[in-house]
Amino acid sequence: FYIRVFVVEWLDGEGNNFMTHQLLWPGFDGVWPLLTNPDNAAIPGPKQAMGPAGLPAINTAILLLSSVTVTIAHHALRQDHRKPLIIWLAATVALGILFLYFQVQEYIHAYDDSMGLTFDSGIYGSTFFILTGFHGMHVTLGTTMLLVMLVRAIKGHFTSDNHFAFEAVAWYWHFVDVVWLGLFIFVYWL
Repeated sequence: FYIRVFVVEWLDGEGNNFMTHQLLWPGFDGVWPLLTNPDNAAIPGPKQAMGPAGLPAINTAILLLSSVTVTIAHHALRQDHRKPLIIWLAATVALGILFLYFQVQEYIHAYDDSMGLTFDSGIYGSTFFILTGFHGMHVTLGTTMLLVMLVRAIKGHFTSDNHFAFEAVAWYWHFVDVVWLGLFIFVYWL
């Protein structure tokens, strides 16, 4: 956000009284995402930005649906309905795995020659992979924790009065979902 809102405009000369933008990078075009550099020299830029359509939109729908399924599982647990708890929790784990699968597919597409988005493709590529990669790491952790909760639910470890571990994991999962909504807006859409 800092790079996108402040640094890009500064490099373009906006609000710069000392004209350092002429010294640092004359001819810089301060438009986000930074797809190419002005002289097409040392740092290759991606050929295009990742848009919100396709896999990012599908992954957004998957995570929103997974938030619903974990909530339904939680309500089933609070009512001591074990079979729906297990079914909805298993659905949440499956949606987490599906999200990760599509994230890998998106990375494969990004690295494709037609896209040209890699770690070496400047600040846009770096921020894209860091933000989505850290989120993917948290989805992996959340899916693993949900899987542990599923095994525990199958073994009957939870009751309607005693299930804090499940609630903590559900809170974490909702947090991961909300963070993805922010990433979807700021990384893919805007």
